[in-house]
Amino acid sequence: MVTFVDRVTLHLSAGKGGNGCVSVKREKFKPLAGPDGGNGGHGGDVVLVADPQVTTLLSYHHSPHRSGGNGGFGMGDHRNGAAGDSLELPVPVGTVVKDTSGEVLIDMVEPGTRFIVAPGGIGGLGNASLSSQKRKAPGFALLGTPGWQGDVQLELKTVADVALVGFPSAGKSSLVAAISAARPKIADYPFTTLHPNLGVVQAGENRYTVADVPGLIEGASEGKGLGLEFLRHVERCTALVHVLDCATLEPGRDPLTDLDVILAELAAYPVPDGQIPLLERPQFVALNKIDVPEAKELADLVRPELEARGFRVFEISTVSHEGLRQLTFALGDLVASHRAALAAIPVPEKVVIRPRGAVKDFIIRVEGGTYGDIYRILGEKPVRWMQQTDFQNEEAVGYLADRLEKLGIEDELFRLGASPGSTVVIGEGDGVVFDWQPALSSMAELMTAPRGTDPRLIEDNRRTTSQRRERYKDRMDAKADARAELEAERIAERGRDAEQVAE
Repeated sequence: MVTFVDRVTLHLSAGKGGNGCVSVKREKFKPLAGPDGGNGGHGGDVVLVADPQVTTLLSYHHSPHRSGGNGGFGMGDHRNGAAGDSLELPVPVGTVVKDTSGEVLIDMVEPGTRFIVAPGGIGGLGNASLSSQKRKAPGFALLGTPGWQGDVQLELKTVADVALVGFPSAGKSSLVAAISAARPKIADYPFTTLHPNLGVVQAGENRYTVADVPGLIEGASEGKGLGLEFLRHVERCTALVHVLDCATLEPGRDPLTDLDVILAELAAYPVPDGQIPLLERPQFVALNKIDVPEAKELADLVRPELEARGFRVFEISTVSHEGLRQLTFALGDLVASHRAALAAIPVPEKVVIRPRGAVKDFIIRVEGGTYGDIYRILGEKPVRWMQQTDFQNEEAVGYLADRLEKLGIEDELFRLGASPGSTVVIGEGDGVVFDWQPALSSMAELMTAPRGTDPRLIEDNRRTTSQRRERYKDRMDAKADARAELEAERIAERGRDAEQVAE
């Protein structure tokens, strides 16, 4: 038995970007011909594609975990890593994609719509791409960033022009089978239809789609029966057709009572913002099963009252096909006029203006800690740069410091009152924690040091200029004292010699 699933949660993991390569070209007569490390490949995306051939989300209900391919590592001789394979997931037309908080990401109402729901990671640059006039042979490469990981919710809302609504066993599935090529399951017991059925109707030059919504009962908008699960499939429809059973044998039921119950449930169902409420859309009434003599008499009896309420009424029989031609052509004219009205409405061009400096590349949030304030750096660039840094390589850490300084993070830290030695964290959660030292961001390209090292990260025990000047003065003073002492000894010796000669 095929199960209809119209709501599912996907657990997605995009591919990780490959790491860049650190390599120096070596040939027989060119032992150090320069860096030639290739770049890592980008990770594979996870893409949703609106496919008209897919009608249910059943496959994702059974296998909700999906992931893209990882990018390949860069190699020497300027060989870049292969890009990871993207994963395309076909979904039914009309699928609404939401995040875990319920915010709509995209409404895939057009066939062929593609949406990158989980972007893959960025491949890291090799040392060949990082070389410059000031850094000729980098001893490091950038790491690949991880791909997007998280959950998204898929919710299917049927895309149809006309929705057939009514009580269970009112004949909605039989009507779809009679006016289209669809062959839904039909039986003489309630709730035979467990999922919406779509049928394409050709009425003259007009072609439109009809959706058979599972039976509604009183309290459906509050969760009774199957109505609440499938009322959202009515949201996109242009018109509603109330299929009323004129041959029901249940006590306490008649076409007028059934109609009042259905109207109350449709009025209680909230539609999304910007959409027309269900009861404000065009509504027809189809009095079904008039092939039964008693039903024909009941239909003739209630028709004047329904027309007095403003409904356009059609007496039909899905068995003898009586009245179906008039109903289908009336619906075709209504759908055609609706489409023409939509085409006449000009679609305003969206112009998005982003002035320079309107969006900051980062923010610094000051958080209170046990041992003082913590300065947390947040933003797409700083977090991505942190993910690309190999913290086992001193030169790579110095390169990260230079990038952060050029972004203006040091100035912002000074403005917020940070001092040397303050705790700085990059990213949410634990992130990367380090003690901030402003001296780390000072012209790394102009420094000469072995590849893979950064002299700013080496503890400097050399004396400062003032210390050297002070020690020089002390040494000169000591020498002057020694000369004065020797001069005094010579003068004293000279005096003793003069006294001996005088004697």
